[in-house]
Amino acid sequence: MQTNFTQQQLADPDVAHSEKILRSCVHCGFCTATCPTYLTLGDELDSPRGRIYLIKDMLENDKPADEKVVKHIDRCLSCLACMTTCPSGVNYMHLVDHARAHIEKTYKRPLLDRFYRSMLAMVLPYPGRFKLALQFARLGKPFAGLLRKIPGGKPMAAMLALAPASLPKPDPELMQERHPVSGLRRARVALLSGCAQRVLDPEINLATIELLAKFNVEIITPKGEGCCGALVHHMGREFDAHAAAKQNIDVWMNEIENDGLDAIIITTSGCGTTIKDYGHMLRNDPGYAQKATIVSALAKDVSEYLADLELPPATLGNGYRLAYHSACSLQHGQKITDQPKRLLANAGFEVVDVPEGHLCCGSAGTYNILQAEISEGLKARKIANIERMKPDLIAAGNIGCITQIASGTGIPVIHTVQILNWAYGGRKPALMPQLSNKSESAREILSAAQ
Repeated sequence: MQTNFTQQQLADPDVAHSEKILRSCVHCGFCTATCPTYLTLGDELDSPRGRIYLIKDMLENDKPADEKVVKHIDRCLSCLACMTTCPSGVNYMHLVDHARAHIEKTYKRPLLDRFYRSMLAMVLPYPGRFKLALQFARLGKPFAGLLRKIPGGKPMAAMLALAPASLPKPDPELMQERHPVSGLRRARVALLSGCAQRVLDPEINLATIELLAKFNVEIITPKGEGCCGALVHHMGREFDAHAAAKQNIDVWMNEIENDGLDAIIITTSGCGTTIKDYGHMLRNDPGYAQKATIVSALAKDVSEYLADLELPPATLGNGYRLAYHSACSLQHGQKITDQPKRLLANAGFEVVDVPEGHLCCGSAGTYNILQAEISEGLKARKIANIERMKPDLIAAGNIGCITQIASGTGIPVIHTVQILNWAYGGRKPALMPQLSNKSESAREILSAAQ
């Protein structure tokens, strides 16, 4: 794509980076075939190619964002399916991130939109606030249907509808900073505690600690670690996102420089995509560029790390038909596609691929709140494809996907690491279905596998 930026414009490193991305686009349109919003809405401006034209025009002409640009950029899920499809290697992720930051700086949103976005940014990244908000949401849940009919009430209705009926109790084990192993230590890793997942399903991190300990991996959950910054980053709030990233980098670098870290394990793939991009996010910060690159290089999705451990075969999954939902942030953002399926198959499960598995489920961070109608359509499409496979359970590696899909189906949706932990002798997930031929104990299976 031909561009016409001035030398003065290109002096801005963000503009210079976006200009290179724009020039790599050849207008081929392959991205439209895998873009969920284009397939749903049929509008060229709701495709990556259309959004690229809008971004180019806005940046090249030094224009503040207008209502049209904001409408179509806001509809983007950042699922990154377009990057998997693109034969030219267009880094759409960095381009749309720059566009969102430009929107945040130059466009004044309507009052209600500003309210919802500010509320989400002030609540979701903070576990204490988020937990309190969910407790209040239970009181308002009966009114979700009414709010959908009120102008401007759809985001609030979506929030209430997604709120769980009850919250799990925090486990004291997660409060420990260190989880040593009893045998010869194989590795030492940090585990991202997270924010929303810590409140919605702390069992995911507990399963990770339990499973890694079985294979002599020492885990630390250092104090001071917080939200990865993904949520505010995708809202264009650069300052807040960078502040969150720096806080985590400081905590992890302290561990790296003292007792050392072999990896930073992440159990929410949306967080993983952002942390692996810290090096790019802070590339122009002289105090953090190098440290951010080190942290990004150590970041590993839990399935990615487990695959490298080469776990022994197990058979506890025999008899279970399992549909694997590949989160967009995992398959498109991190290019992790086969490892989770291989791990589950190695544990005895019959793993089936979901038709149209490359398409987003509609969760996408806060998308299912701020763009509820499009999200609902994508959720229905995803669930229909899953249910066609008639699985006993669904595995997924991202809390947003788990919450989204579980809100529309009776099939249990369980994190991949919880299923694997059970298969290797750990605690059984509460939602794990019991099949009639499951009579052997986990301990017997583990002994046989070893």
